[in-house]
Amino acid sequence: MDYRVSDKQIDFYRENGFVQLEDVVTPQELEELMEAMEEVMAEDGELAFGRVKGSAYYNVLNQKVNTWRDSASMARFTLHSRFANMALQLTGADGIRLFHDHGLWKMPQDSKPTPWHQDMPYWPMKEPGALSMWLTLDDVDENNGCMMFVPGSHRLGKLQGINFTEPQNLFDYVEGQATNQPVKVPMKAGSCTFHHGLTFHYAHANRTDRPRRVLAVIYMPDGTTFLSRSGSNEHVVTKPFPFRDGDPLQGRLFPVLARK
Repeated sequence: MDYRVSDKQIDFYRENGFVQLEDVVTPQELEELMEAMEEVMAEDGELAFGRVKGSAYYNVLNQKVNTWRDSASMARFTLHSRFANMALQLTGADGIRLFHDHGLWKMPQDSKPTPWHQDMPYWPMKEPGALSMWLTLDDVDENNGCMMFVPGSHRLGKLQGINFTEPQNLFDYVEGQATNQPVKVPMKAGSCTFHHGLTFHYAHANRTDRPRRVLAVIYMPDGTTFLSRSGSNEHVVTKPFPFRDGDPLQGRLFPVLARK
């Protein structure tokens, strides 16, 4: 399956900081991804967060980072050139590297919203061009945790990281600046959004009786460099590596997945 992002979609992403893309996997691939993610999310690991049922973070997100390192089946999707080429087209970069992936389960019933935040404050990157693919395994709407975005908010610069369990009001940091109205993005299973690392985004609580399951993959333009003064305390995947400020984020754990 090939997937060509249209010029209209590219323009929309660059103007608004997010875009919705329909049916980016086949029905068979979706079934295979569901099975692979269920297996990997059932296991604990070093880079797992919110896995303790009843904890404050669990009620926001049950999360596992770098599933591709634990599962060849997950690596098939996380490292797939189809998705990386979408990121390449949207950004206009010369090359796209993987930063990491997440399995993101929003658990049922006692779920809490994912508060308004930007991603860049949690990533140790100097340059602001990284972006996330958010591929849903379930139909999503406001009842089970679909996303919302503030169009154009990626132009407001990098703000403070938000505590997901005791969130600050992100909009306080841009008081006096004009912001657009948030846009709700319901989607069918097998579709995705891409959003810029500086775009304001939010996910509704899951009020249903089933988990809301998502694979998120973070991509960065080749040449992105390390910044140690990141506000991250939840998504630190570079800690074991000897990067210094200004070093390129590269190597076998940050592979190039697409080039022009």
